Amino acid sequence: MEAVPLPTFLQIEPVGQCNLRCQMCPILFRKDGPPHGPPAFMPFADFTGLLDQFPAVRELQLQGLGEPMMHPRFFDMVRYATERGIQVSTNSNLSLLNARRAAMAVDSGLDWLHVSIDGATAATYERIRVRAHFDRLLANLGHLAAAKRQAGSALPHVRLVVVVMRQNLAELPDLVRLAHHWSMEAIFVQHLAHDFAESSLPADYLPMREFVQAQTLLEESPERIAHYFGEARRVAEELGVPLRLPRTRPRLHPPGTPGRTRCDWPWNGAYLSYQGYAMPCCMVATPDRSNFGNMTAHGVREIWDGAAYQTFRQQLASEEPPEICRTCSVYAGTF
Repeated sequence: MEAVPLPTFLQIEPVGQCNLRCQMCPILFRKDGPPHGPPAFMPFADFTGLLDQFPAVRELQLQGLGEPMMHPRFFDMVRYATERGIQVSTNSNLSLLNARRAAMAVDSGLDWLHVSIDGATAATYERIRVRAHFDRLLANLGHLAAAKRQAGSALPHVRLVVVVMRQNLAELPDLVRLAHHWSMEAIFVQHLAHDFAESSLPADYLPMREFVQAQTLLEESPERIAHYFGEARRVAEELGVPLRLPRTRPRLHPPGTPGRTRCDWPWNGAYLSYQGYAMPCCMVATPDRSNFGNMTAHGVREIWDGAAYQTFRQQLASEEPPEICRTCSVYAGTF
């Protein structure tokens, strides 16, 4: 089998537990952490031990399904990596930010903070993010801006990340205006990542499948999409805000398309759960759907070079990719 060098890109999930303050939609399917069990935090020693086994890493994303700032040593993780010269980014809904954590974010050397906001109005935002408060979000954006001013720092760079759905499509232009008001450097709009259509899907995830089917733009009117995408582009150009919008129709892979062209995750990046399980990518998100083994328990090289990882790479490079990849938005080119 082909020898695959260790990746230069790594994503680690610091926090596995999902609660009503950190989830993207009003469906609670993950049972890591309280009240189902002990806190689902990656031990700091496990984090440093894993990172030390990836000597070529240049980019690290500290994020997963849980809100990263729930971890009591999150900014220690950031600092440990940045002191090695690694560029660190994270994705946060900012629900746990305050003035003290904003100062820590600046001091830690965090390079990019991707702020997840899926509504430009309190009504839409609070419907999508259960028990969140739009006014608190705006106050926390203020804390971050104040911390950067006080430190005279350009870091962390701030980017707005939006998951576009039927219910928030009409607010895209106002989300562009919001990003401009808070001096965000770019806007990244993405589709819902996966339709959870694989036949092996655990039953707990069925509500997510139903949610995606109800909200995906892949079933939305092309005219409605074109109208609001066009308006968002117009506002972005007017305000000078870089805007990335997703493709609205799947991209086909002609026969013979190389594996890395189909999706390069299993060759160029690694994604680890808070327990240390290696998964194909962040779109899979939880190890009960698919994983190649535990890198904390068995070591990085043993899993990265192991039969499960290699078989998955071979399948992804073939005309019959793994079932879990077939309706993934990255694989389909609609992310």
